[in-house]
Amino acid sequence: MAKQALFSGLVADEFGNPVEVAYVGGESFYVIDDDGFKRHIETESVDRQVLQQLGKYIQGNEDLISEGTMKALGQEDIFTKAIIDHSLSDLDNQFEQLLKGGLPDDLRDWMGMLGFRVRIDMQGNVVEIKQPGVSDEGMDEGMK
Repeated sequence: MAKQALFSGLVADEFGNPVEVAYVGGESFYVIDDDGFKRHIETESVDRQVLQQLGKYIQGNEDLISEGTMKALGQEDIFTKAIIDHSLSDLDNQFEQLLKGGLPDDLRDWMGMLGFRVRIDMQGNVVEIKQPGVSDEGMDEGMK
């Protein structure tokens, strides 16, 4: 179980209401208000679903992501490309590290400002992932 919510502040219920994060016994849960009943959904379950969808988007777009990252960093050299390509080729390990260490607060805030949002249903299934600025090509249904 996760000690922290990876996408805290970026998750809403299926009606668009923000979902709170609560800690029970040191474990984190997304809390959905179901007409006064507080449903606790393990954050790790939701976070893994989101990471899985993001991983599907990354697959097949590695070159585009690598080029964009190098430009954003201002480091367009072969060594930077090799490091980025290696990270993209080992997504499962990268995602496990994210789940253990969490997202930096600044990055999570930045994602929120850009409009990144996750909608979940009452059972904790990811219904939609909004990623403004990302084309629909290559995305699964529900990722927009």
